[in-house]
Amino acid sequence: MDFSAINIRYGELATTECCLSCGGAINYAKPKSGEVCVDLGSGRGTDVLRMADEVGETGFVYGIDISEGMLEKARQNAAKFEMKNVRFVQCELDKIELADGIADLVISNCTINHATDKEAVWSEIYRILKKGGRFVVSDIYSTSPIPAEYHNDPVAVAECWAGAITRDEYINTLAKAGFTGIEVIEESKPYLKGKAEVASLTIAGKKPLGGCCCSR
Repeated sequence: MDFSAINIRYGELATTECCLSCGGAINYAKPKSGEVCVDLGSGRGTDVLRMADEVGETGFVYGIDISEGMLEKARQNAAKFEMKNVRFVQCELDKIELADGIADLVISNCTINHATDKEAVWSEIYRILKKGGRFVVSDIYSTSPIPAEYHNDPVAVAECWAGAITRDEYINTLAKAGFTGIEVIEESKPYLKGKAEVASLTIAGKKPLGGCCCSR
């Protein structure tokens, strides 16, 4: 997938009122006072600021995004509300520029489907989570492989389904990364997008207290 095109597209959307999210992972994440949280694909920073308020002064929240436009808007919003316990980082999801075991909670809304190497992304999420840490992610899956013609289609990319994988592949990727307690919190009925059929889901899981139980 052409991440330069995604960067340009989302940079343009940073100044609009368009809603880019497919779900509400934040509504199920339940950040606690003092926790360190990470939002992958943080966009304008709305969920980052909400979590920063919930974790309080003893907690901290990182927003991760690839779009310079989105990050600039997010930083402006943080300054506007005088949020000191936040930091926005520009990097790709398969190379998250955060330390090992830094986070209690990782959330994401309709971002991981963009990644070409989703196994690498989930390995990175596993890496940055503390033992016993958790994730809550809203994303899109497809009922069958997405036709190649849509992989770099700007509309399909902006609508967050161009890079979708099947439900079984999605869950198997989580298990392969080492996560346990995987739970589908909510899930839509499949719906048509061009020649594809997709659905949205919100899914949660944990990094085991004993560390990696996978075969990596």
